Amino acid sequence: MITQYNFIKAWIAAQAKTERGASLVEYALLVALIAVVCIGAVSVLAGGAKQTFSGVGSNLSAAS
Repeated sequence: MITQYNFIKAWIAAQAKTERGASLVEYALLVALIAVVCIGAVSVLAGGAKQTFSGVGSNLSAAS
């Protein structure tokens, strides 16, 4: 019984020392930050792209 207790105690101590959970949280934060930056960039650039395509379209229709 003591051997099983020592094994479980050692196993729990080894699992507590791993940084697997911390790495997962860091990667989740990185993905969230990248998503926010991408959404912000698309939001900023969408208005300018719409105006550019509208201007090109009106120039093409006027030229023909």
